[in-house]
Amino acid sequence: MSSPWPSGSLDADGARPDRAVIDIGSNTVRLVIYCGPPRAPNTFLNEKVVAKLGRDIGESGLIPDKAAELALAGLRRFRALVTDLGVQQVDVVATAAVRDAKNGERFLENVRKLGLDVRLLSGDEEARASATGVIAAFPHAHGVVADLGGGSLELISVENGQDHDGQSLSIGTLRLGSLRKKGSASFKRTVHRAFAKAGWAAAHPGPLYMVGGTWRAFAKYAMLKSGHPLTDPHGLQLPVEEADRIAKRLVRTDPESLREVSGISSLRAVALPDAAALMRVMLVELAPTELVFSSWGLREGILYQRLPALARRQDPLLAGVAHFTAPHGASISRAAMIAGWTAPVANGDGAKSERLRLAATLLAQAAARLEPNIRLRHALDWALEKRWIGIDMPGRARLAAALVGACDKPALPSELLALADERLLHEALGWGLAIRLCRRLGGGSRISLASSSLSVESETLVLDLDAAGVELLGEAVRVDLETLAGWLGMSAEIRVDKRLPMRANLTLM
Repeated sequence: MSSPWPSGSLDADGARPDRAVIDIGSNTVRLVIYCGPPRAPNTFLNEKVVAKLGRDIGESGLIPDKAAELALAGLRRFRALVTDLGVQQVDVVATAAVRDAKNGERFLENVRKLGLDVRLLSGDEEARASATGVIAAFPHAHGVVADLGGGSLELISVENGQDHDGQSLSIGTLRLGSLRKKGSASFKRTVHRAFAKAGWAAAHPGPLYMVGGTWRAFAKYAMLKSGHPLTDPHGLQLPVEEADRIAKRLVRTDPESLREVSGISSLRAVALPDAAALMRVMLVELAPTELVFSSWGLREGILYQRLPALARRQDPLLAGVAHFTAPHGASISRAAMIAGWTAPVANGDGAKSERLRLAATLLAQAAARLEPNIRLRHALDWALEKRWIGIDMPGRARLAAALVGACDKPALPSELLALADERLLHEALGWGLAIRLCRRLGGGSRISLASSSLSVESETLVLDLDAAGVELLGEAVRVDLETLAGWLGMSAEIRVDKRLPMRANLTLM
């Protein structure tokens, strides 16, 4: 397959579209084309066809002819797209509906006639792919993945970067409606019998990692009703009691009213009350510590499974931020130098804080290239709304606080206080003020970094300059040093060549 992209040409994100997954599911047939770093891929194109291949599986056991025709028409377009874009790596997978249908093999034959090398996933393979997607998004995940699709619910435990004990249960969203029509007691008995096959899940401690479009719609609904300051549900953590309270409300909600909720599609609105009924039983059956919602699942898991071991070990947050900020002039090596220069004012909590500081430094480098009137607004959107991987919502708030310090006067926005502990936010804003001081001193140049240092001595923040760095000293540097010191509750001092002490509010003669 030849590529239409000229040698060296890049898309707007700085990479060619080079990977794609076509997911033939029970509800939708979806194509996602990816670009960007292997460990933190970006979506180049995302399209779906709502074919509902599995809508009649429970009654007739067959994929309806019209549904098959609709799916195949979409697949023809998808094949044309990946061919035209020159995408070399294309994974085509089929899941529960095709797996369970009596005419599933015939459908697969028609897919292969289109020139697509389709792979039918077993229930175990489907569960493992979803679990791998969660592991890729949450490297330290420890709990049970619950991937709800149209035809089935996949359960699989994850810990220490591995998955095990997978189980596929035939209670997907396309089947829940007919089960609920038989009455609440019958519904609970049916779901209970299904979960009896996965007794290991109840014995596996930790969160439930919620995967699938319907669960994401649930998370969006929860965020909207609670006035959550963010809009992306990826990484949302819900206590079990709160999740059950929301599910109880949704069970009784008319799907028509849910269609009017921002961010919830008609497809998900119809499925939400049934999924909420399932969730209420599932919370009792599995007794998780909390719910964590993941936007990464089967498709991203398939990509991650292809990665070599070295690429899997990369930090997904830093890989994503480094790639995103490079076109804006940021450099991971320069960011590491700035992070080292500012380290004396970073207390933090070890490696977890250091990776956030490095990510914040990269984003601050990129934001510095923006016009001042839009700098802070864009920087906050980058931290809070862009879908980063390998970071939780409190971590996003700390990134945002650091960027407030790097871009603006020190003050914590109220929406950040709703996401993270004030002490950690205060510290992160200090990181940003230190980054601002470093940039003010010499733009983060090698000379400015090599000819100066920052240190804390007792209750004094000290900026040391050698002879080569004296000429970089100016009033703006003094102001930024005093601002940082004041934020840290310290006094400020400037020393030249470590022999000439000078108070930061004095003029160098």
